[in-house]
Amino acid sequence: MRKVIVLILMLAVLSTAVFAGGGGDRGGFRVDVFWFHFADPYTTSVRNSMSEEFQRAGIAFQHHDCNLNQTTQAQMVQSAITRGTSLLIVNIVTTGSEDAAMNIVNMARRANIPLLFFNREVSNNVIRSYANSAFVGTDADEAGYMQGEGIAKFLLRPDNWVGNRSRFDLNGDGQISYVMLRGEHGNPEAFGRTKYSVEEANRQLAGRLRLVPSPANQTSTQYDNDGISNFFLYANWSAAEAANLMRTALAAHSLTTGAIELIIANNDDAALGAIEAMNEQGFNRGDATRYIPVFGVDAITTAVEAIRGGRMTGTVLQDAVGMAKAIVYLTENVRAGRALLDGVDDRFNMDRGVAKIRIPYTLVE
Repeated sequence: MRKVIVLILMLAVLSTAVFAGGGGDRGGFRVDVFWFHFADPYTTSVRNSMSEEFQRAGIAFQHHDCNLNQTTQAQMVQSAITRGTSLLIVNIVTTGSEDAAMNIVNMARRANIPLLFFNREVSNNVIRSYANSAFVGTDADEAGYMQGEGIAKFLLRPDNWVGNRSRFDLNGDGQISYVMLRGEHGNPEAFGRTKYSVEEANRQLAGRLRLVPSPANQTSTQYDNDGISNFFLYANWSAAEAANLMRTALAAHSLTTGAIELIIANNDDAALGAIEAMNEQGFNRGDATRYIPVFGVDAITTAVEAIRGGRMTGTVLQDAVGMAKAIVYLTENVRAGRALLDGVDDRFNMDRGVAKIRIPYTLVE
């Protein structure tokens, strides 16, 4: 009976994983990649790029879907270690949790296996705790600053500003009322994109206009009382959540009176969800006279298409290919028996004093 129970538990863990293997498996070298959720659009683009790079390099790999469950991820990591993986590459499920990340570090250290965290950031203390580990990701605040730059450039564009201010300042009060679609709590990217997008936009607008939270936002008390961070709709990176939140907001607030004059989303999926809800009211379908500016982050294909189609305004490219190339470069160091970070300084931007590689963003308009 005990053997049956153990077998059932093992199958339960495996049922949440989808494996995609490939590569040449030179000398038994194999990597295991653990994704917080296969359905996320941005990480899907990273996964596709990573698979191509692994195949090009002749590296055997397996992808694992942890399906938003940190316990599942830890179990999968331990199973990969038991099977004899050569490298652990981890997209942590629970960001902001030192314990979750340290648990994985401790498993890797005990087995003397190199460890790469990527995309969803872990703390400097986690990386410094294990000499054979690193993080590959972005600067959490850079996307917010760049998004704010894009918002200001758009609002101050001559065709939007000179003689045409009322096109976006719908009630003529000198303020742009924005809805903020926030990512998950405890995530550094969500915090930076929420706060610095608005701060940077207002800095560049320099008093000509000013972004202010729309009354359609919900109000929190868990962040600094800076007039920005506690005003948002909690979309949690999800198009479906964002669409439902916007539908509720639009039931109480009009798109024509100045209550909602701009949408800022922490990611493109949430931006597209907001557009879906506004489409239902005849907005952002390509008619410039019925249009609310919408900004996201990630530059996923569907967002870029929406920008080209006049339904969305701008986004910030989070370079999936660049992230994949950096991860595979470090993987090749491990396969060749070199130090994990060998040659990194000549190829990538790295933080001082901690093994964190930063992939830059690019503004897309």
